[in-house]
Amino acid sequence: MALKDFLKKQFIDVVQWTESDEETLSWRFPMQDMEIQNGGMLTVRDSQLAMFVNEGRVADVFGAGTYKLVTQNIPLLTNLMNWDKLFESPFKSDVYYFSTRLKLNQKWGTQTPITIRDKDFGAVRLRAYGIYSYRLSDPRNFYTKLSGTREIYTVADLEGQLRNTIVGRMTDAFASSGVPFLDMAGNQDELGKKMHELLTPWFVELGLTLDTFVVENLSLPEELQKRLDERIGMNIIGDMGKYTQFQVAQSMPIAAANEGGGVAGIGAGLGAGMVMAQTMMQGVRPPTPEAPAPSASGGAAPSAPTGETKFCVECGKPIPKKAKFCSECGGAQ
Repeated sequence: MALKDFLKKQFIDVVQWTESDEETLSWRFPMQDMEIQNGGMLTVRDSQLAMFVNEGRVADVFGAGTYKLVTQNIPLLTNLMNWDKLFESPFKSDVYYFSTRLKLNQKWGTQTPITIRDKDFGAVRLRAYGIYSYRLSDPRNFYTKLSGTREIYTVADLEGQLRNTIVGRMTDAFASSGVPFLDMAGNQDELGKKMHELLTPWFVELGLTLDTFVVENLSLPEELQKRLDERIGMNIIGDMGKYTQFQVAQSMPIAAANEGGGVAGIGAGLGAGMVMAQTMMQGVRPPTPEAPAPSASGGAAPSAPTGETKFCVECGKPIPKKAKFCSECGGAQ
């Protein structure tokens, strides 16, 4: 190397990283042709880990603290290189920093409903979403399996893989649990704990630690939710006969008001309500057996009442011809 080139060569005295955002998981210290000066200082802050990589092999990992880069402080790297000058001259090695801060409010959710077998409803399709948090805890695993030699690796680079894996594991959890949908929806906290337990080993393999996992909502698609609401409404109603009587009683004042004021209106509305009640009750009442036809020897069928009669304009019952109100339904004549 020419003297001029040697003088131009840069030696690094301080190696450090001040995180400029919350999205970066790993960052490679810019080396290029620069070399780390023997006796230089390595600074690692509380929320960081630093790792030396030499010729493609992980050499040393440093926790929080300040380190003077001499042979005694990086024994693994020293053994790999077999330096005989004990770092009397500058040395060169890739240095990676890793952020160990919690990555909060990471969102997950089902893009399309997942289908499971349910004890109560048969096969149903579910939607679910929530949040989770994690942190980088093992730089070696993270470097070898995810970030590699990239200059920077961010949360966004990992988000899609984590989200899709969470949804896949949730499908397996639902299918194997055998717990009905209504019970799952009522115990979302327990479901979140179960998912945390299932996902933790997979996060560890990637060099991560899953801190929290929260199920915010568990629901059916809109069309199935309507059917569930209908079923819940039927369960609340209970006895259909009593419910019908209640509905008729509620509708009678409205029917009377619609016919106009006065006694005639009230009577007509009352008659209409009674007819409505009879019709609705017949619909919910079990059919009664027909009366046997009269035999040839028996008497003739009973005839309508004799005398001066007419039929009610509201209910059709026979009433005296001079009556102004029906004795059966109260309707004005």
